[in-house]
Amino acid sequence: MDITSFWHKHKAAWAELEQLVERFSRQPRKIGAADIDRLTHLYKKASAHLAYIRTYHPSDEITLYLNQLVSRAHNLAYKQHSGSLQQLAHFFGIHLMQLIDKRLGFIGMAALLFIIGGISGFAAVMADPLNLYYVLPQGMAEQIDPTRLGEGHGSINSPVISTLIMTNNMKVAILAFVSGITLGLFPIYLLLFNGLLVGSLAAVYFQADSSYAFWAYILPHGVIELTAIFIAGGAGLHMGYRLLVPGRFARKYQFLEAAKESAQLLLATLPLLVIAGIIEGYITPSALSLEGKYAVALVTLLILFAWYLLAHKRRAYNASLDLISK
Repeated sequence: MDITSFWHKHKAAWAELEQLVERFSRQPRKIGAADIDRLTHLYKKASAHLAYIRTYHPSDEITLYLNQLVSRAHNLAYKQHSGSLQQLAHFFGIHLMQLIDKRLGFIGMAALLFIIGGISGFAAVMADPLNLYYVLPQGMAEQIDPTRLGEGHGSINSPVISTLIMTNNMKVAILAFVSGITLGLFPIYLLLFNGLLVGSLAAVYFQADSSYAFWAYILPHGVIELTAIFIAGGAGLHMGYRLLVPGRFARKYQFLEAAKESAQLLLATLPLLVIAGIIEGYITPSALSLEGKYAVALVTLLILFAWYLLAHKRRAYNASLDLISK
């Protein structure tokens, strides 16, 4: 059976299942025994449809739609009620990594845009140091002095600086997400521009033979901060993409689904930005040795990798349990 005929034959049952899932989620106290039976019946049918379509059309958007619908129905039909702490652990431990895996292409695109901006900024300043005045915001270039890097540790009010940094980073992340409604154009600009700034500064310190010290002040907070910015930027790019390329479903539906997933990704970046702000406010400007700062950067990188790998391990374990239970 071709995919279009398959869609027309079963779309009414899928729509009914989706309506039931919404009712179960929004009005659980108004659900009766007949509704539960109907949900279970439709869930089993949709699961069979998903198994078929995964075999013959694994890359089709209907497969993605069915996979999401069956997952939601499965959670309602079989998952035991868990406390808020368990839900939070599930979100950050498993669900978030599922979203990241699904949107890895857009997150990678966000990182690539930042890198392109960084290389462009570095090349421009290396070609002519005066280009720094065109790249950096007005008045900022005059304040750059590689010989004074690390001065004034004792005069820094770490709690105030940390709070300001957290607030600014969250604004950038939220802007990268919300601006996805501009068809992805503003997130592209934002990522390129931020890369341009970092690349330009890197060139200045490279010319002054201070690259080692420069990156020691960037990487401790930068590893986590950039990870969060790339995730938020990827979320914004995905929203813009779904506005331009809605696919088989209605543009409004695709955009709302993309916005829902992207909002979850954005919320997940906020704790990362808080941690990055604390590091940038307390550790980055501290009197800790340059080697110590690099060690902090390495630890943050290892923690992110361990988090990602552990989430995949837990997801595989839960999938095994689901198969056993069936």
